[in-house]
Amino acid sequence: MGSDFNAYGMARSFYELQEKRVDVYAAGWLSPIRYSSIMNVKIIPGFNTDPVFIETMRQLKNDVNDNEKVILVSCGDGYTDLLSKHKAELAESFICPVADYELIKQLVKKESFYELCEKFQLPYPKTKIINLSDDDGKYLEVLTSFEYPLIIKPASRIAWRDAEIDDKRKAYIINSYQEAKDELAKIEMAGYQGNLIVQEYIPGDDSNDRVLNAYVGKDHKVKFMSLGHPLLEDPSPEAIGNYLAVLPEYDQQLYDTVKEFLEKINYTGYANFDLKYDSRDQSFKFFEINTRQGRSSFYTTLTGDNLAAWLIRDYINNDLVGVCQYANQDSEKLMLWLGLAPKTFLKYARESQGKQVARRMIANKRYGNTFWYSKDVSLKRWLLYKRTWRYYTKLLAMYADKIKK
Repeated sequence: MGSDFNAYGMARSFYELQEKRVDVYAAGWLSPIRYSSIMNVKIIPGFNTDPVFIETMRQLKNDVNDNEKVILVSCGDGYTDLLSKHKAELAESFICPVADYELIKQLVKKESFYELCEKFQLPYPKTKIINLSDDDGKYLEVLTSFEYPLIIKPASRIAWRDAEIDDKRKAYIINSYQEAKDELAKIEMAGYQGNLIVQEYIPGDDSNDRVLNAYVGKDHKVKFMSLGHPLLEDPSPEAIGNYLAVLPEYDQQLYDTVKEFLEKINYTGYANFDLKYDSRDQSFKFFEINTRQGRSSFYTTLTGDNLAAWLIRDYINNDLVGVCQYANQDSEKLMLWLGLAPKTFLKYARESQGKQVARRMIANKRYGNTFWYSKDVSLKRWLLYKRTWRYYTKLLAMYADKIKK
């Protein structure tokens, strides 16, 4: 379910296992799934909302053979929400590897996610919740309780997605009290009603970020974890936080921390964490959990740990009892994941130990990406591939001064 790079990456992961076309359902076309020969694409306007979603799924139930096992895989926040919401009904005919709806609602709202972090001792940045319409200006007191710079971001990705705000960003880096007041005034004037997160800024550039993908089995036990070290991010305001280069990495202490958290909250399915290393106390701070795979999650399959295989092993083969695999322990098998041309990465990524490793991997041809797949080649897809490369080359040139700061 979905049409972005995550959806293509998951479809490709399944295809690599069995070389059978994967059914992909989405509300609209995005470049990654266009002109693909490894999937059957069905575009259904409104599929990412009810009632279209559940009405479509009820129709599909009639097409499922009693001897057939069909796995539903969400590749977007909205699809996870819908799949979890209707899980009881859909599970009568489909395999639904997703957490219960009440837990999903807790996790996707950042304020309740941080409450869970507090309860289960998952480190996170100093955080306050504000609402511009409910607290009669009391949020100004919150702004004075932080050192600057600080971060302001929406508490709910789904509510923010639907808000019509000029110069809307995934997160605002604020350098002064007056700048905070000005930005919040714009958001309030636009009529946004949801909660906002005010959060301390963790110092350091992109090379301090980490991403972690996990799979939690139907028995609520973690089966697989793969840590990634982002070396470059999309700098544009609307896409900040989308990784453009990921180097697989190993950290057993971090794996143990995430495993304990996911099992204590009784999670199921794929999870993706964004976190950052805080040099002030030598710890990793967790920003959020995505209740699905990450946009760049194909770095796991690229390195040899096929992300789709865990679903098949868990729900079809039933061979994951007692299994928990900690990925990326063998540095000789690692592959660099790139979302842009290698030469563009080398030009704009900040110098770091990670970049030095990545440079050697590129020289040795140990890199790849989600989109370009040797078994899904055509002239039209090649043109899309090149257009994506050109887009990021121009984008990074536009934001070159910002990237270097």
